[in-house]
Amino acid sequence: MYTMKNLFSKLGILGKNAPKAMETFQNFDKVAMEDGAIPKKYKELMAVAIALTTQCPYCLEIHREKAINAGATEEELAEATFVSAALRAGAAVTHGSHLIK
Repeated sequence: MYTMKNLFSKLGILGKNAPKAMETFQNFDKVAMEDGAIPKKYKELMAVAIALTTQCPYCLEIHREKAINAGATEEELAEATFVSAALRAGAAVTHGSHLIK
């Protein structure tokens, strides 16, 4: 189910069924991820950390490759992993505060 072949074949179907929405999304994604005030490398590392948090296997594969192509190192990917872990753990702790009377 979670293969890149599956992703790309199904994205094609989605695009055919909603071409304007797909084109708009693709353009938005392109602009959001290009170099700007935040360099592309950092945006891709952010995307990796978010993909780890949302646990999207497609996003992990796509943004890991893009991060490496933008110059990210294995050490930076490792640190992004622990930033993601800290935020997930932090969210559990802060949400746990709702359990306390």
